[in-house]
Amino acid sequence: MNKIEHIGIAVNNLSRSVPLYELLLNTSCYKTEIVDSEQVKTAFFKTGENKVELLEATDDNSAIARFLEKKGEGIHHIAFAVDNILEEMERLKSLGFVLLNDVPKKGADNKMVCFIHPKSTNGVLIELCQEIKWV
Repeated sequence: MNKIEHIGIAVNNLSRSVPLYELLLNTSCYKTEIVDSEQVKTAFFKTGENKVELLEATDDNSAIARFLEKKGEGIHHIAFAVDNILEEMERLKSLGFVLLNDVPKKGADNKMVCFIHPKSTNGVLIELCQEIKWV
C-alpha cells in the first residue's frame, strides 16, 4: 500500500455537506459522481496531497444507507492506493483477510476498488484503490 488515497465520510445530504466541507477545508469540491455499483453519489475535495470523499446513498438499501441508519454521519472508510490491486488482493487473502468482493470493480474518481471486511481489520472498512490507466 503506497499511501492513504482518501478518507470516505458518509453524509445524509451532499447539498448540505459540500458547502460545509468547502468552508472547513478551504477548497472547492472538484468532482461529484454517481457510482451505480455502490448506489452512492460522491463528492471529492483535495487539500494538498490528501483527498476527502463524501458519500450520499442513492438507494435506501445501499451499504451507505445502512451505515447511516446504524451509525449516523461520519467516517465510513479509509482508502489506500496500490500499484497492482489484483496482487494486493491475493496477498491480503493469503494472510487471512476477508475481501468483500472477489474481483475489483469500478469505483469513483477513475479507480478500480476492492473493500476489506471490517471484521478483518478491527472494525475499520479498508478500500484498495488502483488508478485506471487508459491505453
